[in-house]
Amino acid sequence: MVPLLEREWGGVELVALSLGGVVDASRLPGWLAERDGEVVGLLTYLTSGDVVELVTINAFTGGGVGAALLEALVEEVRGSAAKVRVTTTNDNTRALRFYQRAGFRLTALRPGAVDESRRLKPQIPVLGHDRIPIRDELELEMELSR
Repeated sequence: MVPLLEREWGGVELVALSLGGVVDASRLPGWLAERDGEVVGLLTYLTSGDVVELVTINAFTGGGVGAALLEALVEEVRGSAAKVRVTTTNDNTRALRFYQRAGFRLTALRPGAVDESRRLKPQIPVLGHDRIPIRDELELEMELSR
C-alpha cells in the first residue's frame, strides 16, 4: 500500500484541516481492489465517533472500481456510523461529480485551507486538475440510515 500512496498522494502523510492536520494513510483501515491479480484501486478511512472520514480513494482503471470501493465502505460502516464524510480540493471536479452522483451533499467550503496545509506539506502542488489553482477544501457528506 505504501508505494501506491506515495505514487498517488506524494507520500503516506496527508494533510487536511478536516483531518486535524497530518494523517498517516498507511496506518488506516481500508481496502485494495484487485482484478485478475492486479491492484486496480485503493481506499482508506478514519472513524471518529459516528462519522467515517473517507481519507483516500483511487481507481486505477475504469469499470466502477471507485464506486465498488465506496459501496464496500458504506456497507462496512452502515449501522455503526451516522455519515461518511470526504474532503476534496476545489480543482477536483471529477471527484465532486463522483461524490455527488453517489449521494454525497456539499456541507462546507474552507477557503484557503490548502494554502494552510502547504505549510505542513510543501510538496502539495499549486496547480491541480485542468491547471486550476489548488486553494480550497470542499467537504461533502453522505447521511447513512441506521
